Amino acid sequence: MQYLSRAGLALALAMPLGALADPSSSDVDALRREIQSMRADYEARLQALEQRVKAAESAAAQATAPAATAAAPAIPTPPPAAEPPAAAVASTGAGAGASAFNPALSLILSGGYTRTSQDPAKYAITGFPLPPDAQIGPGTRGFSLSESELGFSASIDPWLRGAANIALEPDNSVSVEEAFIQTTSLDNGLSLKAGRFFSGIGYLNSQHSHTWDFVDNPLAYQAMLGTQYGDDGMQLTWIAPIDHYIELGAEIGRGRTFPGSDSSSNGAGMTALTLHTGGDIGDSSNWRAGVSVLNAKANNQALVSTNAAGATVNDIFNGDTRVWVLDGVWKWAPNGNATRTNFKLQGEYLRSTRNGNLLYDVGNTDAFGDYRVAQSGWYVQGVYQFMPRWRVGVRTEQLDPGTPSFGLASTALFSNYRPRKNSVMVDFNPSEFSRIRLQFAQDRAREGFIDNQITLQYQMSLGAHGAHNY
Repeated sequence: MQYLSRAGLALALAMPLGALADPSSSDVDALRREIQSMRADYEARLQALEQRVKAAESAAAQATAPAATAAAPAIPTPPPAAEPPAAAVASTGAGAGASAFNPALSLILSGGYTRTSQDPAKYAITGFPLPPDAQIGPGTRGFSLSESELGFSASIDPWLRGAANIALEPDNSVSVEEAFIQTTSLDNGLSLKAGRFFSGIGYLNSQHSHTWDFVDNPLAYQAMLGTQYGDDGMQLTWIAPIDHYIELGAEIGRGRTFPGSDSSSNGAGMTALTLHTGGDIGDSSNWRAGVSVLNAKANNQALVSTNAAGATVNDIFNGDTRVWVLDGVWKWAPNGNATRTNFKLQGEYLRSTRNGNLLYDVGNTDAFGDYRVAQSGWYVQGVYQFMPRWRVGVRTEQLDPGTPSFGLASTALFSNYRPRKNSVMVDFNPSEFSRIRLQFAQDRAREGFIDNQITLQYQMSLGAHGAHNY
């Protein structure tokens, strides 16, 4: 009986195996094809979901990244690797990916009250000819709306992003500060920008006014770059693929703003080269330093200057300008935590050489001749956050107008006065989106006049706003 039972069990187990071995080969091939089809469909769906997640994370990081802290590392990350074309299809499908490319909107509201001991309408920087529309000095007296900024930014596709910043001026005029496209997926640390943008020279030039630590830009920027240099053109940057931060940049542009002028020619009116490097010093400090050079051409450039007697004269300049900028920044925060206390020390040195010809005192003297001058300026400032939400800052600065070469009358026509200025400020930051600042400055930019300036300023950020530069 036991033998029969064992034989019956073996026969029962063998029957399914025989049944599986019996079907025709066409049925087996059909099953294999179906399994392969299911596997391919599953892998395709999984890849599509991964691409949608990457696109959504990238857009969210650009739109809602918190403001950079004072002790943020100086080393940026290189652009991400290029995505395959399938990513674009996956990211535009239904669901969360469909809203990943909606523009991030921001509005910076700025205004306040300014009291000066001299008339701002007569403000000038002695020894430094500037265009008539140069935005220099403390602005208007009394209560006013300062320059406010409307910003748009979004990913265009997996390879490009776009951004625009519209300036709302106190006189109710509107201007385009920046409007550009920028690559996000070039390999080997490369990034290309095209459109209108602030040049990457120096440290402060590329920063928007609401990120400045003082109400105004230093005198050196006002006198040699017209406060801030922006242009229409292209910019290529490269970050070295090494542990130490090294960034190289090259720019070519129209040259439409001071120290250049818009000549409406086919060629480039501006070129610029930049080199920046930096790194960490232990757990509590980091630094960045750089050297930049800007070359600009001027064609029938109208300038307003002050002669040795203090009178205002109108000039016309044709020629080339080269501006060198040395910049350095050091930041400290205990163990890298800047939420309670931190300190930032920064300084820049600018040197400008102009070479061409000048028509001096148009409509009066009408003196004409070859013109060459080398001018320079510097500033040093320190800002200390001594407790959460509160900061104090001090800045000192000075300019050297040089000795212009303009025939035999150089000494008689131009002043050798050295403008200077000292400023102190204290600001209260209820959050990373709001700031109230009180600043006092003793401005000696105009020879023979001391302008005591008091400014109470507010700055409020509405909407999504990306992280600031280092």
